[in-house]
Amino acid sequence: MLSCSIMLACNANNNTNTYDLSHNQFTITTQLKVKNPEIKVALLLDTSNSMDGLIDQAKAQLWQIVNELSYAKCQEQSPDVKIALYEYGNNRLNAEEGYLRQVIAFSDDLDEISKSLFELTTNGGEEYCGKVLQTALDQLDWGEDKDDLKLIFIAGNEPYTQGEVSYKDASRLAHKNDITVNTIFCGDYDQGISGYWKDGADLTHGDYMAINHNKTTVHIASPYDDKILQLNKKLNKTYVAYGYEGRKKMELQEVQDSNARGYNKANAVSRTVSKSSKFYKNSSWDLVDAEQEADFSYEELKKEQLPMELKDKSVAEIKIYVEKKRKEREQLKTQINELNKQRRDYIANKTTKDSNGLENAMINAIKNQAKLKNYSWNRY
Repeated sequence: MLSCSIMLACNANNNTNTYDLSHNQFTITTQLKVKNPEIKVALLLDTSNSMDGLIDQAKAQLWQIVNELSYAKCQEQSPDVKIALYEYGNNRLNAEEGYLRQVIAFSDDLDEISKSLFELTTNGGEEYCGKVLQTALDQLDWGEDKDDLKLIFIAGNEPYTQGEVSYKDASRLAHKNDITVNTIFCGDYDQGISGYWKDGADLTHGDYMAINHNKTTVHIASPYDDKILQLNKKLNKTYVAYGYEGRKKMELQEVQDSNARGYNKANAVSRTVSKSSKFYKNSSWDLVDAEQEADFSYEELKKEQLPMELKDKSVAEIKIYVEKKRKEREQLKTQINELNKQRRDYIANKTTKDSNGLENAMINAIKNQAKLKNYSWNRY
């Protein structure tokens, strides 16, 4: 008898499709593997003059948001995460395009996402919410997988109705395509309602939130921070840069470490935790990650693409070197994650309830909407 079972997706019913064929000698069971579900988050940020605090919160809280997403589960699967970024309302941008631009399309390259955030600057301009919504819907590859969690977060402080593109039309299109729009008004809650920010969220069954965008992010220090940061230095040494972009990518990694440290030690720790998660993927330039890809071949590596320490090595010697680095990295990640468990417990006991910030607003909305597709959150 031939039995074929299909892995259940997050929003699937608990039914199994089984196919039986008569077979005289033995039974074959096959399992069709479904790709990991994806959490796709498009962040649309107002970068007009009054939004310096919002951009600062986004920079300071990126790694906490990424870390919280890393604890998500879809049955037994860990979803992948892709983040896109748009800015709007900045008069340095093209007026004919609606004073907006795509900063980065959906990406799982956390260093590039961080780089994009840190390059944002503010300047006065017209803030067309409907236009930036419509553009993000049209330009981004949202896919058609019903198991993916597809979310837009748009943040600003001017009336939601500005511009020639109707926010209602854009919201209806989003809802039709299973994309939830969450609105974040930077200012008074009731003022945001009168400015139609709540209506913009309601049209897609999203969340409306009001935050104090000028509030400084508070990072709580813990007794485990120094140990984690010491492990981060060792973690960086496990990367084996290759290819024409390898050296630049290693430099970018260090720059984003530095950007995180620029807020304070605790934020740098949050980035280190992100680097120890499954979301931190660098197969385009790191041999340790690249080796895990199905289409990777050591035989196709060119000597000029290799780091100096590997240029004169045989394929067998390179494999041994990379495997050693892999084991070192796995051990370091384990140590970081164990320390982070203790760190999270420590912080939980020191934290007071305060949801008036970008990070908490986004995480609460994501968790609420993820429940509708049977996602859950592990404590760690």
